[in-house]
Amino acid sequence: MKNILSFLVLFSFSCFAQYTVQGTMTKTLESDWVILYKIEGAKQKFVQNTKITIDSILVEGNKQAVGNFSFTLPKDTKIGAYRVTYQLESSGFVDFIFNKEDVRFGFHPEYPNQSVQFYESKENIFYKNYLDAIAVAQQSIDSVQIASLRNPDLNLTSTYKDALLKADNIQESFLEDAKDLYIKPFIKASFRSNSQKLILSAQQYMSNLVNTFFDKIDFNDKTLLNSSFLVDRITDYVFYINYSDDTEVQERLFKESVDTVMSKINEVIFKKDIIEFLVGEFEKTKNVSLIDYLFENYYDKLPEGVQNKKYKTEKLALFMAEVGRTAPDFTWKEANKVFSLSTLNEADTYVLVFWSTSCSHCLREIPQLHKYLQENNAIKVVAFSLENDDFGWKNYIPNLPNWHHVLGLNKWENKIARTYNIMATPTYFILNTNKKIIAKPDTIKDVKAFLEL
Repeated sequence: MKNILSFLVLFSFSCFAQYTVQGTMTKTLESDWVILYKIEGAKQKFVQNTKITIDSILVEGNKQAVGNFSFTLPKDTKIGAYRVTYQLESSGFVDFIFNKEDVRFGFHPEYPNQSVQFYESKENIFYKNYLDAIAVAQQSIDSVQIASLRNPDLNLTSTYKDALLKADNIQESFLEDAKDLYIKPFIKASFRSNSQKLILSAQQYMSNLVNTFFDKIDFNDKTLLNSSFLVDRITDYVFYINYSDDTEVQERLFKESVDTVMSKINEVIFKKDIIEFLVGEFEKTKNVSLIDYLFENYYDKLPEGVQNKKYKTEKLALFMAEVGRTAPDFTWKEANKVFSLSTLNEADTYVLVFWSTSCSHCLREIPQLHKYLQENNAIKVVAFSLENDDFGWKNYIPNLPNWHHVLGLNKWENKIARTYNIMATPTYFILNTNKKIIAKPDTIKDVKAFLEL
């Protein structure tokens, strides 16, 4: 009977076992929310959220406010990579590994990656120790290499070999000790492929870095796939390693780096997620050339069942009226004659301006634009007025002769205005003779500056 009761107690405990994730911020925040996500590929899935509680601790005899938070995870919580997010506007976060153990850590919210320290969790403590140790070893290798590039007369061959050997020994030691840990693939993939001898030029150094960047990374490893590791490395490779000050060279490097990344990925869903991630990154700088490149060369070649047609349509719609695009076409009537933007053949350059008679800025800038261009026959203006009715527009346009005037009813809901993503008036577009958008000046001053180049 005693044995049965003991069994029932142990069974009950195992069934309801829970894990805790506890964090301490060494500086309090205005926000009091913390969100826990599970990272899966390039996506993060919501797990739960909690509030930050403010406590105080003594630091050298003085009270200091700290923020604490805690999550309780059920027994069946999936092993893998997780992310604690705070300060939603600035996207502050701390990543950690969960492998059926309690996790406790502290960090400064303004620089979490540099300051995070794990106090409980074998996996995370081990991995952090590895990252710290290998970073110091790699820094030694790099410092010798840089010294050699700066002063080729120095004989640093022996010093370089010693630095390589030390890094190799650290790597092998941590790999051996991590053989039964979940984080072993991260340790294996984090080690740089260093040249076995000193490189003689900066160009060769960068070439070696680019060509060997992914050598130690297994893109088929499920542990790496379900973490931020691959996304972080891809980000470094595309946006930081392959860099040039020259715009044309940078465009080429972007495309080459995208090609390299895509050639490494076999898992179809992850490839889709990475394409969408890169589209989002290029969206931030409105790089329509790379967005088109990603869709045409990779997204469109995914299996039909994997593609998200709605996603593609919405993304491309955002950039229909960006620099580099042909201006979306539309038609209008003037004196019973039908015109279309695409077939206008009256000038070398066109200014398309969205304005409104109810807009005070417009009523100040539009007359200035008319006066500025009235003697310039090489530039033609198409003035698209967003109105709720035609009364004010009909009374105003006689003041602006020799322009093409288009009435856009329904104002902000006007279909053409929405196609051009018009959020405010006046909004200017400068087009070349083929109606390609070559500039999007913000103000009349910017319009003049561009046209006078």
